[in-house]
Amino acid sequence: MKKRILSVLTAAAMIVPAAQGMVFPTAHAAETADVVVRLDPSDASPFNNGEFQGWGTSLCWWANRLGYSEKLTQQAADAFFSEGGLGLDIARYNLGGGDDPAHNHITRSDSKVPGYATGFDEDGNIVYDWTADENQRNIVKAALAANADLYVEGFSNSPPYFMTNSGCSSGATNAGDDNLKSDQYDNFGKFIAEATKHFKEEFGITFESYSPMNEPDTTYWGAMSPKQEGCHFSPGTTQSNTIIATRKALDAAGLTDVLVAGMDETSIDKSVSNYASLSAEAKTALGRIDTHTYSGSKRTQLKQTAIDAGKDLWMSEVDGGWDGFGLAQRIILDMNGMQPAAWVMWDIIDKHKDSQFTAPDGSKPEANNTLNATDSLWGVGMADHDTETLHLANKYYFFGQFTKYINPGDTIIASSNNTLAAYNRNTGAIKIVALNSSSSDAKYMFDMSAFAHK
Repeated sequence: MKKRILSVLTAAAMIVPAAQGMVFPTAHAAETADVVVRLDPSDASPFNNGEFQGWGTSLCWWANRLGYSEKLTQQAADAFFSEGGLGLDIARYNLGGGDDPAHNHITRSDSKVPGYATGFDEDGNIVYDWTADENQRNIVKAALAANADLYVEGFSNSPPYFMTNSGCSSGATNAGDDNLKSDQYDNFGKFIAEATKHFKEEFGITFESYSPMNEPDTTYWGAMSPKQEGCHFSPGTTQSNTIIATRKALDAAGLTDVLVAGMDETSIDKSVSNYASLSAEAKTALGRIDTHTYSGSKRTQLKQTAIDAGKDLWMSEVDGGWDGFGLAQRIILDMNGMQPAAWVMWDIIDKHKDSQFTAPDGSKPEANNTLNATDSLWGVGMADHDTETLHLANKYYFFGQFTKYINPGDTIIASSNNTLAAYNRNTGAIKIVALNSSSSDAKYMFDMSAFAHK
């Protein structure tokens, strides 16, 4: 097969029957194969009791952008969350910090997310506008209708702007400084808890976990940024205080079953070092380690950090200007290197065509956007707002080779030679996604002899 993901039928993943009665490959078969893939069920993911929780995407910024349109909303639910589409299992909902109404510095069409919290009343209570952010809610409700078992995680890119030192939800005046005011940890936790409770009771959306920080130990987030919300939280005391305040507020609101996740560092290596910097109380309060994999290489160390801590591990965000092969390579690298309980893509739609959108400088940056099937891009397609149509690139179908075959309840196991493998302990099915990165055909042989005694 030429440079494509292996398939029995349609260049998809390979599923083989239970080990009972299986005929194992001979030495001659191995000798004649171009690629020999060895599966090792003894090296299996330890997280979530060994069961994969699934594949997912963040809902920001695309849900904020698409949710105004019933047509685009339904197309997105069908394409990404239904069994007929990717069948994604996880959605990460961004609870926006909003921004000072006088600010108009974000130039993207999708990343200015309305905030629910608008300020404090005279008694110091947080004031809410629960009509805000309707677009993102429309998407998550449609996603839940398409997949009733969808796991929804809430997360914050920034605290509400009026709780920040800069008065801006895009970050601190000095991007390397903490932007949450030192006297606002408890209020930030209360905001998370009150919103989580309102979502459950009034909107029918349950956050099963909540991550209060996003790529906190960086200098990405500066006041008046044209890009998005963000907030620096320094490792150690600041990150610890934020985790503890979130846990305490959730508990006080009766939301003891909502897990606190973190710290969603942009770097694998920082996830290792910054977890070590947390206080003992914060480590206890943290229910799961979420990491991004934009940089760093300490996958094995992070896996061991989570094991030693008795925590589950998610790969909670990554993407790049990749084509389908680049996406497949990153999935295989992350899943084999860390064996996390979940793998979540960033913004699944990051490109838009809209002749009506006008940026703050008066330009129309989306008017002439196009999409070719083989494009390298963030996300897996483009939303055409002029025709209210989703256009999907080949990258979408590459993602589907993983999401349609390796499912929640499967166990990720070690494999070799650019493959990802899993088996289901209940059905005995063995599932393999293999990527042939050469330009020529290759004959694969899968050595499953280690299953002989399973």
